[in-house]
Amino acid sequence: MTTFRAALVESFDADIAVKDVERPTPGPNQALVKLIASGICHTDLHAAKGDWPVLPEPPFIPGHEGIGEIVELGPGEHDVAVGDIVGNAWLWSACANCEFCRTGRETFCPNAQYGGYTQNGSFGEYMLVDTRFAPRIPDGVDYLEAAPILCAGVTVYKALKVSNIRPGQFMVISGIGGLGHIAVQYAKAMGMRPIAVDIADSKLELAKSLGAEFTVNARDVDPAEAVREFTNGGAHGVLVTAVHEKAFGQALGMARTNGTIVFNGLPPGEFPVSVFDVVFRGLTITGSLVGTRQDMEEALDFYARGLIKPKVAECGLDDVADVFEKLESGGIDGRVAIRY
Repeated sequence: MTTFRAALVESFDADIAVKDVERPTPGPNQALVKLIASGICHTDLHAAKGDWPVLPEPPFIPGHEGIGEIVELGPGEHDVAVGDIVGNAWLWSACANCEFCRTGRETFCPNAQYGGYTQNGSFGEYMLVDTRFAPRIPDGVDYLEAAPILCAGVTVYKALKVSNIRPGQFMVISGIGGLGHIAVQYAKAMGMRPIAVDIADSKLELAKSLGAEFTVNARDVDPAEAVREFTNGGAHGVLVTAVHEKAFGQALGMARTNGTIVFNGLPPGEFPVSVFDVVFRGLTITGSLVGTRQDMEEALDFYARGLIKPKVAECGLDDVADVFEKLESGGIDGRVAIRY
């Protein structure tokens, strides 16, 4: 039996730990990939803790921001070859035949598989990918920097697209973490006027350096009041990447009449909403779930052209448990990625 090292979730009440696991053989439409880098997402922490209503099944390997080299192809025809550099993503695969897949909404496919959740992910030296859905990584990029684009990047890029906010309009990014600091950059690159809201001055300083026009520390002031004053009535759009319930309620106050609020963050609880406000102010509230293969290609292209640059700190596979602890306490600015 050939084995490799991976960070494994064996139960929801135990810390993630590095173990030797059996190296898989790729099946039809699959490739075996030797990892070069993998981002660490807050979703990986949720998976490891069993926070969400639909649970993964331990033991499993988290990770859905992996980049590596194809070393073996499974049976059948592929449009990639051994030696190509590809990634995995949250959308590991979809059926391609249902209504959602046929209409360009494959992330909502009822038969979708998810990287690092329903399929073993990129927190290991090897991983399997479905070659029909594996992102193709552009030539000449920094793999450590590119890794977070595969989830954090494509997720906020798609959310900004579905907001329908036009160039020159105000877009609040609530929560300047792994997703939010990239969202500020995409918003700027798409011609929007980004406003950053967080409770940590260091994260707000990062947002300002990345192009935020205005920043608000929601611990010190009422963010709705501050945003309404700065924008003369509220932001045209609000993207919530934060994972604290309070941020979702604040979003309604920061939006102007006829504004759009997009949810990316996934807190474990509920959020308060005034139906009166939604109706009489004509607000749109929508969720956005990662991105399709086309969204991924576009999101990676922004990075390859130098318009987006994730702030990434490097770690090793043995550091994953420590990174999880820092994620829980909010002690990470930007993103952390494993280098293999």
